[in-house]
Amino acid sequence: MSPDPVSDVHSGEDGALHGTDAKLVRMANQIATFFRSQPQEDGPAGVAIHINKFWEPRMRGAFLALIENGHAGFDPLVLAAAPLIKRPHAKEDAIGTGADAARGAPGGKGTAAGESLSEPNMPER
Repeated sequence: MSPDPVSDVHSGEDGALHGTDAKLVRMANQIATFFRSQPQEDGPAGVAIHINKFWEPRMRGAFLALIENGHAGFDPLVLAAAPLIKRPHAKEDAIGTGADAARGAPGGKGTAAGESLSEPNMPER
């Protein structure tokens, strides 16, 4: 059985993350950087919606494992969004998924309202 490329990554001797884990931290932080340009109260939900919609279950699982293991390097906005991230294969809906997505994202946006997946799903102010 070949190793799972998502879980076959570890901290180096210097304690820094390498490989896929480092990429997940960088990607999550890039999402947070974008949402810093939005109203502050929308930031955690925006980060969570993006990750829930566009990250596949293995990515979300590896991300949540990093959060749970206390790995440093995450933007505080990412940490605030973490409780809103859907656990892989969880039956319950999370923000930006399932019934929430079918109703449309916050502010009546979302694919159910005709918005494309490439557009942000945050309420306009």
